[in-house]
Amino acid sequence: MLYVGVSACLLGHKVRYDGGHKGYSFCQNELSRYAEYLPLCPEVGIGLSVPRPTIRLTGDIESPRAIVTDTGDDLTAKLAAFADMHVGKLSQLSGYILCAKSPSCGTEGVRLYKANSEENAREGIGIFAARLRTLFPALPIAEDRNLDDPVMRENFVLRLFVYSEWRAITAAIRANERATGNDAEPTRDGLRSFHSRHKYLLFAHDDRLHEQLAHELQKISEFTDEFLDSYILKIMLALAEPATREGHTRVLLKLQGFFKQRINSKDRLELAQLISQYYHGEVSLAAPVTLMNDYLGRYPDQYLASQSYFHPYPGDLNLRCDI
Repeated sequence: MLYVGVSACLLGHKVRYDGGHKGYSFCQNELSRYAEYLPLCPEVGIGLSVPRPTIRLTGDIESPRAIVTDTGDDLTAKLAAFADMHVGKLSQLSGYILCAKSPSCGTEGVRLYKANSEENAREGIGIFAARLRTLFPALPIAEDRNLDDPVMRENFVLRLFVYSEWRAITAAIRANERATGNDAEPTRDGLRSFHSRHKYLLFAHDDRLHEQLAHELQKISEFTDEFLDSYILKIMLALAEPATREGHTRVLLKLQGFFKQRINSKDRLELAQLISQYYHGEVSLAAPVTLMNDYLGRYPDQYLASQSYFHPYPGDLNLRCDI
């Protein structure tokens, strides 16, 4: 079960400045089958009422201030500190879905006003959201409006499951170190398995990073916190950029090579045609991947079956049918 932070208003909680909510179907209905939520509203969390006067970002983009429009009160420090107050719970998350355009939770395009002026530009970042990124740079974060885009939604869910798996592995590594005082081979094997399992998934996003990180894993003698944090940050930054059609096609062609000696000429032609149709935008990614999964059922291969590229998240989410 994933553990995901969510702006409380997106779950239907009436905590917005106007006393309403922004219930978001994807959070409430679809992802909720696989996630336990940590619902938070930073503005209510720092003691503001519902309803309440509006807040807006003012100043410059490097150091915006969250100002109450009616009173001029500066809430910047309180909103940032709200993240620090909950750092224990936040550190257990596999991702966070934030409310767009909010001066506390927006991750991009928040209205930023010039001081003592109504002039503004959509170039701000919410105070809580900015602090969350600073505290957890590898954490998958998305806004509700981003998740309306099928490509962005698929990419975010993919990252949730990869990061959740990573958290479980590093928890085992650190628990073992506390118990034994060293990083034993079982935990080292767990990290190697993680790296191998996500080879083709990562290859779709960055065709060089997997080998670079594999080299680092070979050289490392101790799994320090610094190394583990650096490793997963590189992976999550690469995955944060949605794979292109060219990137997926690159992976599909490599995987096609595994099946060539096992399937007959008719099947080979069908697979080649589907990959070509996907590349030209005529079918979704689900078409060639589904066919490859069918071949895996007929011609089992332990290495291929372990690859997360075939099943990066539960299939009934149907996320690859729209990309």
